[in-house]
Amino acid sequence: MPNTSETLLPALPFPAAAIQAAKGSLWSHWQVAPPVGRNGNDSQATPLKSFDPNAKPFSSGDKATDQSAVQAIADQLDRLQNLFYADGRHKLLLVLQGTDTSGKDGTVRGVFARTSPLGVHTVGWKAPTETERAHDYLWRIHQKVPGAGEIMVFNRSHYEDVLVPVVNGWITPEQTRQRLAHINDFERMLAETGTVILKCMLHISKDEQRQRLQDRIDDPDKHWKFSRGDLDAREQWDEYQRAYEVLLNETSTPWAPWTVVPANSKTHRNLMIATLVRDTLKALNLRYPPEDLTLAGLRVT
Repeated sequence: MPNTSETLLPALPFPAAAIQAAKGSLWSHWQVAPPVGRNGNDSQATPLKSFDPNAKPFSSGDKATDQSAVQAIADQLDRLQNLFYADGRHKLLLVLQGTDTSGKDGTVRGVFARTSPLGVHTVGWKAPTETERAHDYLWRIHQKVPGAGEIMVFNRSHYEDVLVPVVNGWITPEQTRQRLAHINDFERMLAETGTVILKCMLHISKDEQRQRLQDRIDDPDKHWKFSRGDLDAREQWDEYQRAYEVLLNETSTPWAPWTVVPANSKTHRNLMIATLVRDTLKALNLRYPPEDLTLAGLRVT
């Protein structure tokens, strides 16, 4: 839903409005402009610091009201998911990407709590297995993309392969550029074959992460969520922020744009993403299959 013109979009089998924000709309302020049209001028790239993690652009100003709105949209998503499945023309992939404690798990629980597990699936991506490492890095991803009528949620994603290896210096700048191009081509293929891709970067501040990590340490019931490796990654905060800025700018394409979600507020995070998914499903002009005329007058005995 970034500010791109229809002419930049490839031939997609779904309305551009499903992924493209109307010019000047509230959504357009939280999308990363695609690299198309920059003419290689990096100065036109969108800096990550231009997005305030404390912002609440979709909030009513009252937390209880916002929480009620999330529940109401969750009910709408349940109905829309049923129609999406019955329609069967499209697939929906929601990518949730963010630093440790940014709320990927909480988003899944908050947004999809009312939907059927038969139609909404989630994958939590971890470090690749030995078998997965024996293949190209997108091999395991392709196996989990949604089928017709399915909604798939990625908790982390293929973007880990242009974050962790980059920050730790495991791949060269040239290899990084190759991977970014691979991902763009991969997502374009998915989009052109009917997959609607929504990519959300859950954006929190360094201080908010500190507090959430401390909460996990202080609460015995949350110790299972804490890993000492989280502290190692926190030491590389600036490097990860730079890596995120690069991937956001290089892979926010007309066929798979990035939305930056200010996520210091957990309630607002859920409200914004739930609204995005709902608006996308509505824009697809979903319909039930044609009526079966042979059922007219049929009586079950």
